[in-house]
Amino acid sequence: MPYWQFYYHLIWGTKHREALISDEVEKHVRRALRTTCEQHGAIFHAIGFMLDHIHIAVSIPPKVAVSDFIGQVKGASSFQINKTQRDENLARFGWQTEFGALTFGERSLSSIVAYINNQKDHHATNTLWRAFERLDSRPERISTPPAI
Repeated sequence: MPYWQFYYHLIWGTKHREALISDEVEKHVRRALRTTCEQHGAIFHAIGFMLDHIHIAVSIPPKVAVSDFIGQVKGASSFQINKTQRDENLARFGWQTEFGALTFGERSLSSIVAYINNQKDHHATNTLWRAFERLDSRPERISTPPAI
C-alpha cells in the first residue's frame, strides 16, 4: 500500500433539511461510518451532529473516491434507520444528494476536530466557519485572481 495522508471535512444534511437526527439516528450513522471506514481502510477522526446535518473528519485512502465513501455511509445509515423505524406514519428517512467535502492539512486536524465536536455550541453562538457549513456546488472565490 502506498503512503498517503489525506484529511477531509465532510458535511451533508437530511432530506429537505428536516430536523430528524435523534440519538437513534446518530447511533446508526456512527455504525455505518465505522463499518465503511473498516471496509476501506479509512481513519475516523471526529463526527458532530446537528438536528438536520452532520460533520465528519476522516482520512480516506486514495483508492476510494470521496463521493463513493459518502454514498456508502449515507446508504448504509438510511437503510438501517428505515429498517428499524417503528412508526409507519413517519416519512422514510433520507439524506440530501448534495454534500460538502473540504481538504485540510495535518496541522489543522486538532482545530477541525474541535470545531466538529463543538457543533452545537458553534450553531448556538453563531461562530460558524462558513466554508465548513456549505452543501451546495457553487464555487466561492476566496480571493481576486491576478490580472492577466
